[in-house]
Amino acid sequence: MFMTLEIELNGPVATIWMNRPDLHNAFDENLIAELTAACVALDADPGVRIVVLAGRGKSFSAGADLNWMKRAANNGVDDNLNDARALAGMLRTLAEMKKPTIARVQGAALGGGMGLASACDIAIASTRAVFATSEVKFGIIPSAISPYVLRAIGARQAYRYFQSAERIDAARAREIGLVHEAVAPEQLDAKVKEIVDALIQGGPLAQAAAKELIRAVGNQPINDHVVEDTAHRIARLRATPEAREGIAAFLDKRQPNWIGE
Repeated sequence: MFMTLEIELNGPVATIWMNRPDLHNAFDENLIAELTAACVALDADPGVRIVVLAGRGKSFSAGADLNWMKRAANNGVDDNLNDARALAGMLRTLAEMKKPTIARVQGAALGGGMGLASACDIAIASTRAVFATSEVKFGIIPSAISPYVLRAIGARQAYRYFQSAERIDAARAREIGLVHEAVAPEQLDAKVKEIVDALIQGGPLAQAAAKELIRAVGNQPINDHVVEDTAHRIARLRATPEAREGIAAFLDKRQPNWIGE
């Protein structure tokens, strides 16, 4: 179905492989469109519980394809706006998937590649990984990726890296919150599997609700509206079949029915 991606299904886990290794998985309009379509399709697939985003070859993603950038430089404002909207839409689609998402970062994640890692719920990096918001070196800004990078590292770190375009190694990326774990290359897949195994234990509706909760509560003052909203959210979930099954399974000392499905 796809020219720039491979979809690997392993039980309830779907891995989206960006498959342009000769171009360091840099993205153009085709990869953007296909990645958007893949996220929509996998989010709607009841057999998929978890989505892993990965890159073939040495790099996770080197960001924007240079030929695509050259074409953009010669285009007018309207064409550039359409391209920017497509990129922003793809990142939002990835970030707002109902299912847990994991970025498996084995190498360079530059510019938009750093945005992809930030848009995933969880990021696991090899110690060979390197990150950068390198856009200012090309006279542009990390605009479409900024909501997700800021969410990961905060404004203070962004003031530095958005302007300096410094390379960020895996240890520093973990230190500033860009990735959750930084492990030796040979341990990368085992660490991803460890996170997958933990995620499988959770109820899928509860995980989707947890993501919505974070978006609703994050960076909000604790006021009457927030307190009432959180009360309504837990009350609604407690009345669902999934919650009843989860509590019954705990009391019966058995696995809930969503594990192994």
